[in-house]
Amino acid sequence: MAEEEVISSHVSDDEGDEKIQYKAPPEKSLSDIVQQDQEDESLRKYKETLLGASSSAGTPIIIDHSDDRRVLVRQLALVVEGRDDIVLDLAQGDLNKLKDSPFTIKEGITYRIRIDFQVQREIVTGLKYIQRTHRKGIQVDKMTHMVGSYAPMEAMQSYTTPPEDAPSGMLSRGHYTVKSLFTDDDNHEHLKWDWSFDIKKDWD
Repeated sequence: MAEEEVISSHVSDDEGDEKIQYKAPPEKSLSDIVQQDQEDESLRKYKETLLGASSSAGTPIIIDHSDDRRVLVRQLALVVEGRDDIVLDLAQGDLNKLKDSPFTIKEGITYRIRIDFQVQREIVTGLKYIQRTHRKGIQVDKMTHMVGSYAPMEAMQSYTTPPEDAPSGMLSRGHYTVKSLFTDDDNHEHLKWDWSFDIKKDWD
């Protein structure tokens, strides 16, 4: 997996700046990668180790035949040490309900966000997670996490963000809405969803 990069901003900015200033490599299909440099035995074995079952020519891994997406985002979890994870089911049919069902975050706690997903059909390069947080219609925070590149496999794969501290103090308490986007170097929109949380003095 590629080295992770995190870009975090605590000021409002335009929607257009989701594009990170870096040139992605040309897109190649899984079969192209498998067939390339077949005469190099060491490279062939390396690709077999890296790609696993995906390296078998003619046998693409397809988890959901009815879904053309390469990345199937299954759930988002708020991870806080010493507490059960708070999980948002992203595989459900109506994601609009998430925004209307906020969960509580205790002010000042340290948390991480974990996203569980599966990759099918083709290799995904430069996968990234973008999160914009709003309060009373004003953007108060933006994070862009460079997740990496992943080969197709049936097993669930996960990405966990670095630790973040929730705001604290009376002025920080209240309702927040979040716009999340899972995309990649080729600007495929794997999933976009809105959700919300309330920062309170203590857990409910």
